[in-house]
Amino acid sequence: MSRPAPSPIYTLRGAGSALNTLHFSCCGGDTPLLFSGSAKGAIHIWNLNSRRAEKIIESHSGSSVIWVNMLQSAGNLISQGRDMLVCLWDLSEGRSELMESVWTGSVGFCQCSLLETGLANSLLAFAGQQTEEIKIIELPSKTPVCTLVPEAKLGMVMCIKLWQPDSGPGPLLLAGYEDGSLLLWDVTQRSKLSQVKAHPEPVMCLTFDPKCLRGISGSSEKNLSSWMLDGQNNLQLQDCVTLVNPGVSQLCIREDGKLLASAGWDHRVRIFGWKKLRPLAVLQYHTDMVLSVAFSDHEDQRQRLLAAGSKDQRISLWSIYSEGAETG
Repeated sequence: MSRPAPSPIYTLRGAGSALNTLHFSCCGGDTPLLFSGSAKGAIHIWNLNSRRAEKIIESHSGSSVIWVNMLQSAGNLISQGRDMLVCLWDLSEGRSELMESVWTGSVGFCQCSLLETGLANSLLAFAGQQTEEIKIIELPSKTPVCTLVPEAKLGMVMCIKLWQPDSGPGPLLLAGYEDGSLLLWDVTQRSKLSQVKAHPEPVMCLTFDPKCLRGISGSSEKNLSSWMLDGQNNLQLQDCVTLVNPGVSQLCIREDGKLLASAGWDHRVRIFGWKKLRPLAVLQYHTDMVLSVAFSDHEDQRQRLLAAGSKDQRISLWSIYSEGAETG
């Protein structure tokens, strides 16, 4: 018999609107933190010891916050809103001051992608003002690096992922488009390396595991599509996972490469073994669409958590296969 589905170990309430994005920060200090961005422009910094918000930043002029992350090298928070701005926040010594902002010109829902390239430098990729363009800049200088526009008409940029391969000169970028296509871009050469049609509907989300050169994407239909890169950087479709109900908001692979989590429009979080995409658990708690999922980066695997943020204004925290997780 299969084990009964677990319950959340606790929940965080009080965000006041839909939770679009989550990001853990557990390795920098003694207090594990969870950052959340809401549909009403609030960034909550949740103290996971006290299970309360220790700070609330009213950001992006009340526009929906669709992405939050941390610049680890500088200890600064970075956020993206539907006001077409990416903001950099100074959190040092209890502050929450706006340091810099970048205008993207994009009115879509495509989340930025951040790649820290050195001790103080990072690359930031975001959807640009034109429908199909992706812009990449350096931080903190805000120097433009390149603009990537496909030759064919693929529709709006829906999701992007910057990463640095172990071999090869420079960073690569994966992008999902409105027509269901996935493209792999060489940032240094500003050129398309490969392209594949992964979905019949727009690519709503993607995630990528650079250790095994394998990724997975989701859309508004029932199928998750997994794919890999061969030695020549060609995208190749692999397995398809058919879900019970259509619609996936986000996908997240745990840092140890053992688990995959999906945020479902059907109010559920699904856990898979990443190696073979075997279904392991269905987490039922939320009463509306799950919009975001994030695994903690805690070095102690016994304290690894999964967080899910929902349109129901709540965040659920789960302890999932913390020790000896199945490799799937």
